Amino acid sequence: MILIHNATIINEGTSFIGSVLIENHFITKVYREKEVPAEILNHAAKVDAKGLWLIPGVIDDQVHFREPGLTHKGDIASESRAAIAGGVTSFMEMPNTKPQTTTIEALNNKFEIAEDKSFTNYSFYLGATNDNLPELRKVNPKEVCGVKVFMGSSTGNMLVDKKKALEAIFAEVGMLITTHCEKEEIIQQNIAHYKAKFGDDIPLQYHPLIRSAEACYRSSAEAVELADKYQTQLHILHLSTEKEISLFDAKPLAEKKITGEVCVHHLWFSDEDYAKYGTRIKWNPAVKTKEDRDALMQGLLSGKLDVIATDHAPHLLEEKHGGCLQAASGGPLVQHSLQMMLELAKQGKITKEQVVDKMCHAPAILYQIHKRGYIREGYYADIVLVNPEKPYTITQDNILYKCKWAPLEGETMSTTIEKTFLNGRMAFNKGVVHDVRGMALRFDR
Repeated sequence: MILIHNATIINEGTSFIGSVLIENHFITKVYREKEVPAEILNHAAKVDAKGLWLIPGVIDDQVHFREPGLTHKGDIASESRAAIAGGVTSFMEMPNTKPQTTTIEALNNKFEIAEDKSFTNYSFYLGATNDNLPELRKVNPKEVCGVKVFMGSSTGNMLVDKKKALEAIFAEVGMLITTHCEKEEIIQQNIAHYKAKFGDDIPLQYHPLIRSAEACYRSSAEAVELADKYQTQLHILHLSTEKEISLFDAKPLAEKKITGEVCVHHLWFSDEDYAKYGTRIKWNPAVKTKEDRDALMQGLLSGKLDVIATDHAPHLLEEKHGGCLQAASGGPLVQHSLQMMLELAKQGKITKEQVVDKMCHAPAILYQIHKRGYIREGYYADIVLVNPEKPYTITQDNILYKCKWAPLEGETMSTTIEKTFLNGRMAFNKGVVHDVRGMALRFDR
């Protein structure tokens, strides 16, 4: 029995001073102010949380942990270890590994690895191809987070580009479909245009013009059209442009069939930052203009966009060398995403309550995750203590990613993740990751 005592609890749109009682895996009581009974105060193991923020564990619905086949970049153990240190208690991992996760056998293999190695809770997407519809039909929606469709090519090309295949997937899968949306024909036209100017060594600043706003919008619009036609539940990942926001409605998340995710890097960086950070901020879709960045934030605040995630995608630094066509796209963020968003909250761009809503509550609602994402009695005790007044500098010594670099290395955040509880157990405490294993997520579908 653990009592987290006198914290500032940030949950369900409000903040208040209170305490949380944990027994076994679950939150058994949430107390306001000083209403904790003497019996509990006398017998529970107390964690003094005065001055700290207590929030639900972050649920990251888009990560690439690189196992199997790409484990020189990262693996389920290393990246989930970084996640728990960053207050991320659950992840959903993508299928572009080696072999690609496009069969039930490959999917089950990942679950077996995670059961043994993951420091956080977990689920995995089954990847779509042009010809694996029979496998997609076998997915158990209560055990698997979703089906991933690459409607634009990215790392580990899994492009689904046949119209009949896309139509069949949207019509017949019968569960949540997530998409990477960039129109391949437009990208290839843009590459040809800039190759004519620069040859194969296209400077990095042209990356957001090659993987352009129009390429993103056209692909996202196609996905929305298919979802409308077949009444599919569609979640479009890593939106990066102002124009795409027009495809979404501002209404309660639980009422939506079509939803959108924004990644931390698209809320933090703009194309003006390529000069400073170089290929460390090269992602697909690309970081675009300040106007796009600011519009994405407004899309979240207005309720048109729903979830904040990372698209955590580690590469070795030597793989990030080169220009538009040579440098790998993607970067590691899962250890620092919560701190980055709380930094934006301190800057007045979003409230801390909205950060919790978009990083914790919204993924739980959207994916119908069983008893996670909130500080509620009867829910799993996935909770995080944040020190809002303790600065934290990102350095080589505290980066836990296997690739050993971070886009904001050397920069100081104004908050520190103090402790993370996973299923009621202390999993991270003041810089030390404990040897605790996560559970497979379950979905109330």
